[in-house]
Amino acid sequence: MGKMIDKNYNPQDVEGRIYDEWVQQDTFAAGAGAKEGAESYCIPMPPPNVTGDLHVGHALTFTVQDMITRFERMRGKNVLWQPGTDHAGIATQMIVERKLMEQQLPSRREMGREKFLEKVWEWKEQSGGTIVSQLRRLGASADWSRERFTMDDGLSRAVIKVFTELHKQGLIYKDKRLVNWHPVLQTAISDLEVENIEINGHMWHLRYPIEGTDETIVVATTRPETMLGDTGVAVHPDDERYTHLVGKMVVLPLTGRKIPIVTDEHADPEQGSGAVKITPAHDFNDFEVGKRNDLEQINIFTADAKINDEAPEAYRGMDRFEARKKIVADLDAMGVLVEVEDKVISVPHDEKSKQVVIEPYLTDQWYVDAETLAKPALAAVKEGRTKFVPKNWENTYYAWMENIQPWCISRQLWWGHQIPAWYGPDGEYFVAEDEAEAQALADAHYGAPTPIKRDEDVLDTWFSSALWPFSTLGWPDKTPELETYYQTTTLVTGFDIIFFWVARMMMFGIHFMDEEPFENVYVHALVRDEHGQKMSKTKGNVIDPITLFDEYGADATRFTLAAMAAQGRDLKLAISRVEGYRNFVTKIWNASRFLEMNECVRVEGYDPTTVNSTLNKWILSRAAKTVAEVEKSLEAFRFNEAANAAYDFVWGTFCDWFVELAKPVFNGDDEALKAETRATAAFTLDQILKLLHPFMPFVTEELWAQTGQNGPAREKLLIVSEWPELGNLFDEAAEAEMGWMIDLITGIRSLRVEMNVNAGAKIPLVVVDASADTKARLATQDAMIKRLARVETIDFADEVPGESAQLVLGEATFAMPLAGVIDIAAEKERLNKELGKLDKEIDGVAKKLANEQFTSKAPAHVIDDQKQRKTDAEEKKARVEAALARLG
Repeated sequence: MGKMIDKNYNPQDVEGRIYDEWVQQDTFAAGAGAKEGAESYCIPMPPPNVTGDLHVGHALTFTVQDMITRFERMRGKNVLWQPGTDHAGIATQMIVERKLMEQQLPSRREMGREKFLEKVWEWKEQSGGTIVSQLRRLGASADWSRERFTMDDGLSRAVIKVFTELHKQGLIYKDKRLVNWHPVLQTAISDLEVENIEINGHMWHLRYPIEGTDETIVVATTRPETMLGDTGVAVHPDDERYTHLVGKMVVLPLTGRKIPIVTDEHADPEQGSGAVKITPAHDFNDFEVGKRNDLEQINIFTADAKINDEAPEAYRGMDRFEARKKIVADLDAMGVLVEVEDKVISVPHDEKSKQVVIEPYLTDQWYVDAETLAKPALAAVKEGRTKFVPKNWENTYYAWMENIQPWCISRQLWWGHQIPAWYGPDGEYFVAEDEAEAQALADAHYGAPTPIKRDEDVLDTWFSSALWPFSTLGWPDKTPELETYYQTTTLVTGFDIIFFWVARMMMFGIHFMDEEPFENVYVHALVRDEHGQKMSKTKGNVIDPITLFDEYGADATRFTLAAMAAQGRDLKLAISRVEGYRNFVTKIWNASRFLEMNECVRVEGYDPTTVNSTLNKWILSRAAKTVAEVEKSLEAFRFNEAANAAYDFVWGTFCDWFVELAKPVFNGDDEALKAETRATAAFTLDQILKLLHPFMPFVTEELWAQTGQNGPAREKLLIVSEWPELGNLFDEAAEAEMGWMIDLITGIRSLRVEMNVNAGAKIPLVVVDASADTKARLATQDAMIKRLARVETIDFADEVPGESAQLVLGEATFAMPLAGVIDIAAEKERLNKELGKLDKEIDGVAKKLANEQFTSKAPAHVIDDQKQRKTDAEEKKARVEAALARLG
């Protein structure tokens, strides 16, 4: 024998070393391990924020991608998992601004754009590697030699090209519209960065006088300060209460401005008075009403949400919430305030800090004509060229794409892709790929050399990441990678960015490449805590994947996530599951060591189709079926089914039963059987290492190396070895026979436990009604059954002897006469006592569950616990009753 497998497996000592070896041997490179002329398989990695940290949601999405990558690589496909990171405009700029403040350095505006951007790049260099190094700890086998960053030169060039082309085609344009405005950062932000938070607020009812009459009209608002910008009052066209007032003018209190009463479907006769104030520059609905009715747009805020010069002097320069108090007081003094109603209202906040209230704000911004680009992207999914898995996410995609608004792509930030537009002195702009081209356009336009100034704004982060599937492959250059790997095969992502990212990649991919960016979009669920609660820092229930790697190893963490990744169901992550799968890693390690001690070594030229023993035919057949099942599940993105099939086979069938059943062979005298069983065990272990590799790459690669020290030399690392092909090894007869024997041994073992038979006692077995088939099996497997079920003798009889425990299997009844083995009377008494205890428990839990006070107050997981207790007790009761019945 050569070198022995180490006694213990310690992930901390192994994982880093193995990862380095994979990298050194270039096993992650595009096309590593691919067969000649193989079809390509490409996964574009959703770029994590460059300044981010790996959280448990990332751990799930990257584990899923790595499993697919390793599986398809072993199947010989030409695989590329394309990695990279995102510059995360707002998030990164906020972090760096906060750092400057903490270090008491000048602020962004004090140091100016150029100096500030130097600071951001510094911070990126410093912290940008964190998330990538954490992905490496997870075992991510992406082609890091091709790693991209959304602000690298190549991607920046792609962004400029896309912007200028779309502008030429009239699909990018400037417009004055309402945006979500962040008054602290002073930039437009996307809907994604807004979180509506319910707060206890007020509804102020105001009475506006109508010009030339003594009538008034009552409107209500949750933001009284916006009334300074009212330019109309709307009533429903069918609301007869107001028909006679339509077209008349309202005199707006505090300002004296005259504004018209108009009709619009937006006014709901059932709500309040049925009349609504219209402030087109400060409310998304009002903006549309204003457009339909040709109302003026008056913006009353400055960029930092103070009252501007459009308002009466008394309020100018006041903060919006200060102004609110003064305006309400002044309206009250005028007798215009009818009532103040307490009301829970939904207020838009900045999703990151949850502190800043976001204002709808009228500004000039750049927009993409998303409606035009959405049409082919919608058709692609409707016509099945791109498939969502699970399918129901298509509805989320449709809902957004069918009601798509112009996409605001400009941000008033400094960190990002600066917009390639230059302005002349009169505000005329020139879009060009660089300043020289813009200058030429400007000079031609003005007929003389004219100074121009670049647009200060940058593009929304999602703009550059929308190009990810083709920009990372080298577009706009016609690279071999673009030729080979576009269209990409599978995108793996979370449901929360279907519209912000997936939809936009679809729009841009089809527009610029004339083909959908991916065939499949696999949408994974959320990882919650073990009680199904969302993880959050405030709840203190966040599980950090790095801590899991440190404590249990990356393999156990990955396997847990895989085993729980059921389509469309959130994962409830309990640490106990990770511990359980760490035990699985240990189990495989120990089984490998046991086989090694019993001289199970791979044999050159071993042919699994020629084995003779039922035991060996059976384990090969089970392995072949498991490989087929895992393969089918992985192809269908049913990761939990794949992981559980592998687990059941490896732990339950191979480590427990096969190893157990092989022991007597290893200790026996039949040399030919021994040699065949050893070779089969070594061969099957190889198939297991391959089968588990996509899920648990580290321990399998380490065992591949250590078991490779004996027998023929390993040609290559496991990561680039071939996926098992065991198609022709199914053997129904062997499976039926071994399945029957395992059921018999298991049945006798549990009877012994239920009847309290001493573990060491050997007992007789009497078989009634056995067919010729069963008799033959009992003869073949006699030694095995006696050894594993601790049976002394096996006899046949015409009827069941008295005072026997019985087990029915197939056509036969197996009886264990217990008189003399146990004290029958004492056993009956013990079982009856047990019944009494179980009845009491079932009754107690039933009362609790029937109690309204308990069920209305207890958290869901506590109620589930109680229901489970009741089910468990009822099942146990049925077993005890059966045991009593057996004793007659």
